[in-house]
Amino acid sequence: MSALAYEERYSVDDYELWEGDWELIYGDAYAMAPSSSFEHQSISMKISRQLDEALDECKKCSTVFELDVEFSDDTVVRPDVMVLCYKPKGRVTRTPEIIFEVSSKATSKRDEILKFALYEKEGVKYYNLVYPKSKKVKSYKLIEGKYRKIADFHDEHYLFELSKCSIDFDFEFIWSGL
Repeated sequence: MSALAYEERYSVDDYELWEGDWELIYGDAYAMAPSSSFEHQSISMKISRQLDEALDECKKCSTVFELDVEFSDDTVVRPDVMVLCYKPKGRVTRTPEIIFEVSSKATSKRDEILKFALYEKEGVKYYNLVYPKSKKVKSYKLIEGKYRKIADFHDEHYLFELSKCSIDFDFEFIWSGL
């Protein structure tokens, strides 16, 4: 007897019924890592706080923290921190301009490979991978549809140029107190 090839695929409708923390990428379900560590939360909050304060003068853009982004009927992810340059009506369904993912041992491969490709395909202008242990942020900018590495930031400043405004970001700030 031959085995039938079968692969389960899920949609946003399925995702909305699940309990717990999940992400849905191209129809595949991914359990999110257990509750983040104090260090992860502290770094995420410092990133969010700095972005939010920088956007005080820009009424078109806002910072959001751990909110689902529905890219398609089979893809929903929850970045740690992102900047939206529009006001969502209900769900976030349009592409963020900046995403920060605080990487951990449990999430690094997904962040570096799967989400890297997803965010590139979806047109996220800036993707930042944050590595707490080495106090480093690998920052990428979308140029002609492909991510190009800007730099590995430790204690530098960088000017993120968005569609509606710009953000002078101090990478050293996110490590303070750690």
